[in-house]
Amino acid sequence: MFPWTGWGYTPLIEKILNNEDIMSRVTATNGSAPCEPRAGNPGALKRAAAGFTALGAGLWALPAEAHVKWFAPYIVDAAPQPISATLTNMWFWTGIGLVLAFFLATLAVERTFVGRGIQSGLDRISAPLWSRSDDFMRVSIGAFFVAIFAVGGIYLTPDLKTDSELISWAQLLIAMCVFSRRTMPVAAAGIITLWVVALREYDLFHLLDYLALGVAVAAYLVMASSNDEKWRARRFLALRWGIAIALMWSSLEKFAYPDWFYPLVEEKPFLTFGMPRDVFIPMAGVAEFTLGFGLLWTPMVRRLSAVALLAIFFTAVYPFGRIDLVGHALIMAALFLVAADPCRDAKAIAVKMPNTLPRFGSLASVPAGLAVALVVLVSGYWGLHGVFYGAEYEAGQQMELSTHSHSKEYPHGPQAKPENRSHH
Repeated sequence: MFPWTGWGYTPLIEKILNNEDIMSRVTATNGSAPCEPRAGNPGALKRAAAGFTALGAGLWALPAEAHVKWFAPYIVDAAPQPISATLTNMWFWTGIGLVLAFFLATLAVERTFVGRGIQSGLDRISAPLWSRSDDFMRVSIGAFFVAIFAVGGIYLTPDLKTDSELISWAQLLIAMCVFSRRTMPVAAAGIITLWVVALREYDLFHLLDYLALGVAVAAYLVMASSNDEKWRARRFLALRWGIAIALMWSSLEKFAYPDWFYPLVEEKPFLTFGMPRDVFIPMAGVAEFTLGFGLLWTPMVRRLSAVALLAIFFTAVYPFGRIDLVGHALIMAALFLVAADPCRDAKAIAVKMPNTLPRFGSLASVPAGLAVALVVLVSGYWGLHGVFYGAEYEAGQQMELSTHSHSKEYPHGPQAKPENRSHH
């Protein structure tokens, strides 16, 4: 049943996961009503295979993604590139056009017997995972916090360094608390507390990169431990929204600070698949933003978006190593559940929308929704940066400052100057 079977840990793990304090097996939910995985018709797996073949062809062209702050120097308070530079970049619009074509085609197929067959095939493949979805997510959260405890010297993510041993032990405590419904709220409080404590050493704008994911994981733990079925039914919705916002927000770095990525693509030129870096970077940003956006859309769109993102993240492990795998572990675990979710009727938005807007799931709703997401998040990113650091900086006036000291592990940047604040 588990990969560690035969290692001598099976009785202990089974006791932890199956005791009376662990929630029962879960079913997919549509807000409040359960939604069991549906068995497909005899041709479902064949149509699913055909769909995966087409998806695989598209994934071949997608870039491996790594969070740039983990592997290259950066200066958070430097002025971002003007948004007009992105809006006048032909490769940005080329990427948007390709994504819209993919989304519209997927929506069209989703309504046909082929789409229903693909989803039924996905249901059958992922049913064993979905039946233990809460166990899977809690084990993933626990394993993540054990891993960063073992690494030591970091808050929640690889680029947030700390000298405090207490922080590392607190993260081990969080890992221990996720296996009981009684202590899951304690783990949730610990995650939020660590984010707040990190404000002592890091700028708020920097920590916004990790706010949506942290809140989503904490919300999942609280809702999953609740005895109120109305709240429990929304735990995976909260998780999905959190990772979607986190991915869309982090993708904006590729438009605001394309030069942060230059050391990586120069050191590992194969990442660009032969494309010039100034073509690759904006299109990679579009891919990350729109796939995050896709997690909020219709069932087939979000499931295929999750599969595509998983392929990208796993591809990045080879060139960037264990740090990338550990750093993205929580997002990847949640993506597995998004891909496995058999619900057909769940909406991206749980509130009633004005009648003047395109109906959710219609073809017209795709460009409208993507435009709204871009306007809101781009305005927030550039606007908050201006609020925190002021608009008087010029892009060329960057200090010689890096969060990564010059070393064999991080060969890209200069030695951080000791008189400057090195954590941003």
